Amino acid sequence: MNELHDEFDAEALAVGLETFGGDEAERRAVARHARDMADSGRYEADADVLLTPEHVVVQLADASEGSPAERWNWWVGALEFAYGGYAEFRVRRWQE
Repeated sequence: MNELHDEFDAEALAVGLETFGGDEAERRAVARHARDMADSGRYEADADVLLTPEHVVVQLADASEGSPAERWNWWVGALEFAYGGYAEFRVRRWQE
């Protein structure tokens, strides 16, 4: 694992996700899953791009609509289709 992943700022991502609505619990759930993805190193290995909060927000902005979790799952679905091995990062539920 790349040491830079230890610096993934889930709190900064949760703030950045406010752009897409949703409640705080939903944004925190997405941010935790994104941190887990960054920690795994899988995205960097597959896409040759360091996963940062800013990068996640840019990717989620490509979704045509939806809450943070819907947008996240849309992106994770695209990664699953392209590379495989991303289903574990889907947000299934969060405590409101």
